[in-house]
Amino acid sequence: MTDAAETVWYVVQTQVNCEAKATQNLIRQGYQVYLPRYLKRRRHARKVDFTAKPLFPRYMFVAIDMATQRWRSIQSTFGVARLVTNGDAPAMVPIGIVNALKAREDDKGFIRMDTRPTFAPGDKVRVLAGAFMDNAGLFNGLADRDRVSILLEMLGRKVRVLLDADLVVAA
Repeated sequence: MTDAAETVWYVVQTQVNCEAKATQNLIRQGYQVYLPRYLKRRRHARKVDFTAKPLFPRYMFVAIDMATQRWRSIQSTFGVARLVTNGDAPAMVPIGIVNALKAREDDKGFIRMDTRPTFAPGDKVRVLAGAFMDNAGLFNGLADRDRVSILLEMLGRKVRVLLDADLVVAA
């Protein structure tokens, strides 16, 4: 099971916020695990920081060699809620999915997320938070890597406002 092309992956559902505990306990039992993580941007008290979060909360991948490993022990591992199955047998992840996720990792092992909005100029948007919360406007364009320009209707005219991209959603 050392060759990545021959590795067969399965999905484990963890208990709430127990991904690290499940990872540690599965590794201790001799399983190869993969928990894809990304850096989530957080805003608090006018500060922006990044924290590591699971890409799929409560889910991770485990490689099982069905010929040599006793997969039923996974079901009773601390931190694991259940092994995702198809009937009585573990449900196999389609070949290439885990390798595709690993290919998107940066040099620190985090999945790179595409943060650029997919709006076209003129699309209707809504502001999620901040001073302009719940205001509707029109997408005007990208201001820079993390900010967007929108047009808000204020005092009878359109005003251009720059906001963080993650504060704007389609209306």
